[in-house]
Amino acid sequence: MPRMTRIQQKNRDLIMDGALNVFSANGFRGTTIDQIARSAGLSKPNVLYYFSSKDDIHRTLLTELLDMWLAPMQQIDPAGDPMSEMLGYVAAKMRMSRDYPRESRLFAYEILQGAPHLTQILGGGLREIVDRTVAVLQGWMDDGRLARTDPRHLIFSIWSMTQHYADFEIQVRAVLGRGRDPFDEGQAFLDQMYRKLLTP
Repeated sequence: MPRMTRIQQKNRDLIMDGALNVFSANGFRGTTIDQIARSAGLSKPNVLYYFSSKDDIHRTLLTELLDMWLAPMQQIDPAGDPMSEMLGYVAAKMRMSRDYPRESRLFAYEILQGAPHLTQILGGGLREIVDRTVAVLQGWMDDGRLARTDPRHLIFSIWSMTQHYADFEIQVRAVLGRGRDPFDEGQAFLDQMYRKLLTP
């Protein structure tokens, strides 16, 4: 594929950002190419110059999102201190919830719809990365460096507890009240909770 010019890259980025706005608010079924074009500030033909369909845009967004979403897990260092690595992973996931709430909601929409655009990736690349991480965690547990627990359910709990702050941010802020930072407070709580759970 030929390298894009600066203008082409700018337009593609506008489309991606506009699509993220619309998909994260309306889901796949509630989104149209016209809405994406308006959100991106481009014409519909211009959008279709870069992407063949709404499905193409959605799949591209999800694939790029999943790469970003999995990056902190792939940065867990098997040679590092187990507690520091795991608490660092939790902190990284919380930062992503704070900084990328639209992306988190887009992923949640896709999963709630049965993951029609991610089925192959979820059963392939995602599982491979999780399996590698589980092997690291199991090794640390077998060596007595982390408390023994189910590594896969540990990962699931980290995903759900950190992404809750993005997907349900309005609810969290309403319950906490004004002047409180849900992400800072949530990070402190999760750090304490996982430290207690994982201390041998």
